[in-house]
Amino acid sequence: MAGVSTSSTKIEFDQSNSSNNAELSPAQFSTAESSHSEQSTTIPLIIEQFIALYQKLNKDNLHLLSDIYAVNITFRDPLHQVQGLEALTDYFANLYSNISFIEFDITEVFHSPSQQQVSLFWTMRYAHPKLNKGQAIHVDGMSKLQYNDKIFYHRDYFDVGQMLYEKIPFLGGLISMIKKRIG
Repeated sequence: MAGVSTSSTKIEFDQSNSSNNAELSPAQFSTAESSHSEQSTTIPLIIEQFIALYQKLNKDNLHLLSDIYAVNITFRDPLHQVQGLEALTDYFANLYSNISFIEFDITEVFHSPSQQQVSLFWTMRYAHPKLNKGQAIHVDGMSKLQYNDKIFYHRDYFDVGQMLYEKIPFLGGLISMIKKRIG
């Protein structure tokens, strides 16, 4: 594609040395360049801070979002779009007030230094008392982050059915039936 740099670094998260509430360090990452040569690298500090924050983020520490997000952050996911740090904090406060717990397992990070952007692949595990009988729900997703000194663009991609629709009584059964008929 014209004008698009293909230089990027794949960073795989080594989960063996971490717990969900642990701080992450550059030593916990290994990389593979597109030429498949193995070598150590560090990711930008702001991305390390992002990963570490999402390992401990909860309804009581949402003020920490200002450490990683710019005041004019644009945040999008399949259900919402918010503009600005205050709106993002309010959005997260609403989300976190309705869930029993939430965890993020970040499995891969692709970094494009020339474009100052990162793609993170993750699995979110959460529980909501009114969904899936209060049992844990697993959602696979990906986040695209653009940054300079802080993150100014964050877009999440995930299957809303996997996250929500398939877990709602009656609607979940209907969706399963439709999937079986189609596939």
